[in-house]
Amino acid sequence: MSEEKQSHEWILEGIDCANCANKIESGVAKIEGVTNSNANYMTRTLSFDVDKQKENKILPLIKSRINKLEPEVTLLSKLTRFPIGKDGLPLDENKEISHLEDSDHSHEKDHEKNNVKTILSRLIIALILLFVANFVPMNEMVSIGLFVAAYLVAGYDVVWSAIKNIINGQVFDENFLMTIATLSAFYIQEYPEAVAVMLFYQVGEVFQGIAVSRSRRSIADLMDIRPDYANLKLADGSTRSVSPDTIKVGDTIVIRPGEKVPLDGKIITGASSMDTSALTGESVPRSVKITDSVLSGFINKNGLIEVIVEKLFSESTVTKILDLVENASSRKAPTENFITKFAHYYTPIVVIFALVLAIIPPLVLPGATFNEWIYRASIFLVISCPCALVVSIPVGFFGGIGAASRKGILVKGSNFLEGLNDIKYVIMDKTGTLTKGKFEITSIQPASGWSKEQLLELAAYAETHSSHPIADAIKEKYEERIVENRITEYNDISGYGIQANVDEKEILAGNAKLMQKYNISFTESTEIGTLIYVAVDKEFAGYILIADAIKEDAAEGIALMKEKGVKHIIMLTGDSKAVGAAVAKKLGIDEFYAELLPQDKVEKMEEIMARKGPKEKVAFVGDGINDTPVLARSDIGIAMGGLGSDAAIEAADVVIMDDKPSKIGTVMQVAKDTRRIVWQNIILALAVKGFFLILGAFGFATMWEAVFADVGVTVIAVLNAMRVLKK
Repeated sequence: MSEEKQSHEWILEGIDCANCANKIESGVAKIEGVTNSNANYMTRTLSFDVDKQKENKILPLIKSRINKLEPEVTLLSKLTRFPIGKDGLPLDENKEISHLEDSDHSHEKDHEKNNVKTILSRLIIALILLFVANFVPMNEMVSIGLFVAAYLVAGYDVVWSAIKNIINGQVFDENFLMTIATLSAFYIQEYPEAVAVMLFYQVGEVFQGIAVSRSRRSIADLMDIRPDYANLKLADGSTRSVSPDTIKVGDTIVIRPGEKVPLDGKIITGASSMDTSALTGESVPRSVKITDSVLSGFINKNGLIEVIVEKLFSESTVTKILDLVENASSRKAPTENFITKFAHYYTPIVVIFALVLAIIPPLVLPGATFNEWIYRASIFLVISCPCALVVSIPVGFFGGIGAASRKGILVKGSNFLEGLNDIKYVIMDKTGTLTKGKFEITSIQPASGWSKEQLLELAAYAETHSSHPIADAIKEKYEERIVENRITEYNDISGYGIQANVDEKEILAGNAKLMQKYNISFTESTEIGTLIYVAVDKEFAGYILIADAIKEDAAEGIALMKEKGVKHIIMLTGDSKAVGAAVAKKLGIDEFYAELLPQDKVEKMEEIMARKGPKEKVAFVGDGINDTPVLARSDIGIAMGGLGSDAAIEAADVVIMDDKPSKIGTVMQVAKDTRRIVWQNIILALAVKGFFLILGAFGFATMWEAVFADVGVTVIAVLNAMRVLKK
């Protein structure tokens, strides 16, 4: 019997490095009964699953383990924002709560500014002490004392963290490496260099922190679509500003010009234009009127509208999108997992090599001194920090996910973003994906003696009492008001069409069999689509062609995917072969399968999956409503989210919010840009570190170069990773 799991998500308030997040993730994962441990440095969250029956025993162990690994980190419940107590559960409002940093965005920015100011003040004091000790004539012991004071002012937190980590059994991190390296410099009486290196390291850490924070805030600002309030309409007609999460389904809200739409609903009064760019990436406003749906996250541009709420705030589009973007980087890409494992082994190996470098050469090489080789070993230790890798790579993927969201594309994880690079087969549903999924009149062909307007009017009156989608398409095209008393007789002939008397004339509207049934002479069309033939008093008046119109950018989307490296684009449809062939030919699709039932689509997917190479991926693109089995079976499921379809958002790995097929090529380009930047950072970091490791081993590099190889490269790599947001 499988154990029932309970999911938890905690905020890691105060986590300041990717390596610390990795330590927490691996430490929590080792606790028996814990699965899916994931510490996300970019969102500063820890998610994990525990055995529900043992939850009361496991949660306190997790809390204790994190406190031991990272004592400076404060744990908050993601759901309630209350601190986690000793029992591993969030404290409630009635318990005494010690002072805790508020986690909102503005306070966080102020807190970061204060931290930067404090560190810079310390570094200025340390710099002054270093200058005095190095350049002002004084007693040697006083000078050494000032060097020690400058060192402690600049780096006491680094040394203290190293000591605590050693006590807790966590040796190989940047604090330990920097402490041992600088203390080694003190040991060989290189006092100015030891202090200066600690200063430079701390300055680099400040810049690294600022760069990472900017990256976080860039994406937070990008997704700043959460509404602050909603104008609830009261029974007396007045309005009151309330929190969106207090609004109930069926309530009426008022949205004024310039305000965000706070909840999903339908317009009951007014008309306006909506800025949908935050959700769809589209810069052109969308016109809306009574009965149209609007989504939370839209911005009302001009008119005053009233909306009846159809979803709670917790189920609204904006909440789902924000949760998806925030949690996307918890699904790590293979590159991220590889670098985490690489750093886990790389650092201890370099430390062991540094120890060998400090001891063996002085014992073997003639004239070699311990001081010289200890100095070289210290350089090795500084260079071995894997910060540039473990920080810049998550920043790169996080930035890629943010860049996609800016374009109205939701990618549910770094693994899916990286997987988009390997797509060679794209299988596309037709209806709702390549076509609009809505019947429209595409052609009106009147017979001699009739006009298009007359033919449309006759067909609209004939279809007045029909609820068929084809009838709806005709009535929607005929924009005049239908006068019911003009119709004196109405007969629905099943399988043929409609017979009606309009203005005392017999109107026949239906398929070719209806014309043949009444022996009406007509010219049968070979156009692809649904044909409605119309006759008046047994004389042919013309025909109307109704089809599921192809999306404007469908052909562009197909061409763009081929340009991005997709080898095979395959269309699946339940329509007839004639319709499938016409659409495939028009869009440039070489392979299609028609007249398929839903279960047939899964079989075709299995056949295509068997054709792909070991490193190739298959993507399925559908509307996310009736294509769930195929979306789930594909390597990457891409859904046309449309107006925030719940099924689309739930089923797919990538959601196109505005239904445009061309966005598939766009997100593939974002994935390629992200991968290129990530690998630029990997190559840069390893090349610079390798170069300076060799220089250090042969005595050509100083501590200054070593710190640049660590902190300097990290800052450059983080700034490079942020470029993907500008793409």
